[in-house]
Amino acid sequence: MKTVNEKLECFDISRVSVTEPYLVHSLELETEYLLSLDADRWLAGFRETAGLDMKGCERYGGWENLLIGGHAFGHYLSACSQAYRSPDIAASDKEEFFKRLRYLMDELKLCQDNSKGAPGFIFGAAILDKDNVEKQFDNVEIRKTEIFTEAWVPWYTMHKVLQGIIDVYENTGYETALDVAKGLGLWTYNRASSWSEETHKTVLSTEYGGMNDCLYELYAITQDERFAVAAHAFDEEPLYERVKTGGENVLDGHHANTTIPKFLGALKRYHCAHGKVIEGKKVDASKYLEYAKAFFAMVRDRHTYITGGNSEWEHFGRDYVLDAERTNANNETCNVYNMLKLARLLFMITGDAQYADFYENAYINSIVSSQNPKTGMTTYFQAMATGFFKVYGEPYTKFWCCTGTGMENFTKLGDSIYFKNGNEIYVNMYISSVLKVDDELLLKQDSSVLDGGSSVFTVSLPAGKTKEVSLLFRLPDWASGETAVIVNGEKQQFTVKDGYALLKRVFADGDRTEVCIPMGLKAFPLPDEKTSVGFKYGPLVLSAGLGTEDMKEGKTGVDVTIPAEKKVESEELQLGNGRTVDDLISDPGAFFTKDSDKPEFLLNGTKLKFTPHYKRHFERYGIYWYFK
Repeated sequence: MKTVNEKLECFDISRVSVTEPYLVHSLELETEYLLSLDADRWLAGFRETAGLDMKGCERYGGWENLLIGGHAFGHYLSACSQAYRSPDIAASDKEEFFKRLRYLMDELKLCQDNSKGAPGFIFGAAILDKDNVEKQFDNVEIRKTEIFTEAWVPWYTMHKVLQGIIDVYENTGYETALDVAKGLGLWTYNRASSWSEETHKTVLSTEYGGMNDCLYELYAITQDERFAVAAHAFDEEPLYERVKTGGENVLDGHHANTTIPKFLGALKRYHCAHGKVIEGKKVDASKYLEYAKAFFAMVRDRHTYITGGNSEWEHFGRDYVLDAERTNANNETCNVYNMLKLARLLFMITGDAQYADFYENAYINSIVSSQNPKTGMTTYFQAMATGFFKVYGEPYTKFWCCTGTGMENFTKLGDSIYFKNGNEIYVNMYISSVLKVDDELLLKQDSSVLDGGSSVFTVSLPAGKTKEVSLLFRLPDWASGETAVIVNGEKQQFTVKDGYALLKRVFADGDRTEVCIPMGLKAFPLPDEKTSVGFKYGPLVLSAGLGTEDMKEGKTGVDVTIPAEKKVESEELQLGNGRTVDDLISDPGAFFTKDSDKPEFLLNGTKLKFTPHYKRHFERYGIYWYFK
């Protein structure tokens, strides 16, 4: 149900069936992967921490067997609970997901009841000291944070675990999950309440994920103000204020996936606590909404590539410096996952279409783009430097942060296509799907937008029934002309409302509405180098294939796999005939020849063929090129 601090309400994912074949396949791969993972191996670390029998199982390898162990398990809980909620999962798989989630919650409750730490504590990471299973958290408080021997972001890991447990409760209603979540929430409240001002600052100097985000959500569920107090302990107002000033290079050097969740947590304070009475005082969290808006705009406008992704080797750079930071380690997938959560909630609160525009672009060109369509594994980085290729994780041996967010990304594919406000239905993305509006009304969307076409919406109602509905079709920022809305073959007049085409009418069963949004090529130069240009056709980022020669992989960070070397004959392309980069930017279509009825383009005077980047998985590519 919509809260008082929302303008728009989302449709539950159980009401949205995604029928786009590419995405149907993505979900099938993700479902197969999730069900292949073993519950007792996930639980091994939690059982060991609680001093319980590990049932002959060892932790999974990679990051799950280090001091960050448990982080991917939290995402696994979220992903499985979303899969259980999805209408696109077979009944037998739904049953298996619920059975597994119930087992995991029951076992976590057993671990919690036998905790070797303070009441409520559970944890799955490698143990530093069996006599003090909370030692990672103690070490953070005294600034001992060497990731292999002292502490590897335990609050980040705790956020993933707690959020996963909360998601299990919200998506399945299983009460034991809420009991475990409340226990963890109270453990957090008790620990945070003991911090001195100096210790508090020290804790916030180490990555803590979205602890404020999940604790505010737990407060919203339970109305136990202790959870809101604990959440507020993770609100980093000095950082929020610096961003709100809009000053130059505020984010320079900041770890992106540390920073983005801090502002999602700030927005959750507005969403869940604004106007509530907590500890005897009415909360005015209006400035927290402004913090989130300012941060979103700063990241989007100063640090984001054409795909909607950001960062170089996990960090923000200087404002508007993007070409100089194009390498083989850009666009961490976790960052996009979190930016989409931020954009989605900002949209629900404000109704501002700019957030929907961002969401669609990053969803298609970074998230859908991140999954290997053969294995279901996902990327850590997506290189923005020309001549590299995508590299994917492994199912059982890596468990990167982006492995975890990848699990979630492909079990909630329909959660941001449609929104509502009363009897107004907002269509935010043009993706084939079926929306069950209520017990009578179905809205079926057949879309070819991902292949450069239009969308057709068909209404289903019981025979003889009619219904007045307001459909609002997003007028996207990529439109290259006037949108046409055609009902049953007749072109309609519509009102433009807040960036949407509003069609209000009485619909009958079988009524067919076609939405035609003109597409064209658009050029996107980088701010620090105008000659470095990428292209989109409608919502689709285009890249040119560069072959498969010598696709060797290397390593960076903690066992993160990346493409080792770039290979491209030349990144510089000559425009010729006295034409300039300004000419290219103003009319890119004059420089390309459409190769077919699909979104495929040959760059005139070259052999380069540009096609949708989200489908390019097994060859080197170039998104940005230098034009001279």
